[in-house]
Amino acid sequence: MPNQLDLFEDSRDVMLRNDVLVALEQRNAVDGREALSRLAAEYPNDGLVPPLEILVRVLERPIHGPITSHTVLRDMCEAWCSPSEPAARRAFGDAAGIAWCRPLWRAIAEAASQLPFHREMPEWHAAPLWMRAADWAAAHESIHRIASWRRIPVTLAWMAETVYRLDGLESAWPLLAELGWLSPKKLGALMQVFGDSSLLALRRAFDANFDGEGTIEDLSWFTAWVIAEKPGIATHLRACEPSTRTLPEQGMRIMLELLTLEREGRQHDLVERRKVLRGLHPGLFDAYIRTR
Repeated sequence: MPNQLDLFEDSRDVMLRNDVLVALEQRNAVDGREALSRLAAEYPNDGLVPPLEILVRVLERPIHGPITSHTVLRDMCEAWCSPSEPAARRAFGDAAGIAWCRPLWRAIAEAASQLPFHREMPEWHAAPLWMRAADWAAAHESIHRIASWRRIPVTLAWMAETVYRLDGLESAWPLLAELGWLSPKKLGALMQVFGDSSLLALRRAFDANFDGEGTIEDLSWFTAWVIAEKPGIATHLRACEPSTRTLPEQGMRIMLELLTLEREGRQHDLVERRKVLRGLHPGLFDAYIRTR
């Protein structure tokens, strides 16, 4: 009998925790508060009580009405959503915790959907909130409504990730090229976010073989270099829109011209364009000529 009683006592805290977790999974704030009160009363020092309190409180305070101020959105995210993710991961585990938080991000994205993009506060906009909710279609629509989104590095990076999540790497190549011309640093960071094995393999080969300055700025030449390594990608890169006419952009367009001239057998024009490429960037020319 003493052993049976000990077993009951040892499992009592687990049962009370599970009651809270079940209520949270069902997003039932009333049942969650009642279950959490029982757990806190009997086991006030239980390590899960503080994170569970955060999650129950979030359910008790749903968003009402549209958000019309960037500062209100910032304050709400910092006070309401941001603490929820570590708490949910502690309560449910990493993957399940992130999934539990997605409706929170979706709710706040909907409330902020009419808030205009603010260049000084770019992160406080509905688009990155839709992205955190993994609602990529809504994110795409939200970004597309931002004026000149293709000329702003942060919004271009959002769109590149959104297109990648919706349609894959092939569709994202033009946006990655344009991002590299505007912000090589953001392109490098986005590659890590993608975690795409083929893209990361190309990045490693580029870092090892491209004769550049040895800085992050070299990534502005990445997509031009990729054409030499993987000519098939040129089909996707032809969809790039004109950007700021930087040297890396010119280099990529010359690489595309060279492929066309090779295919058409126009040797005289090919020799002339190769000279232009050599003058533009010897390292890119070397990468091109090594594959010929």
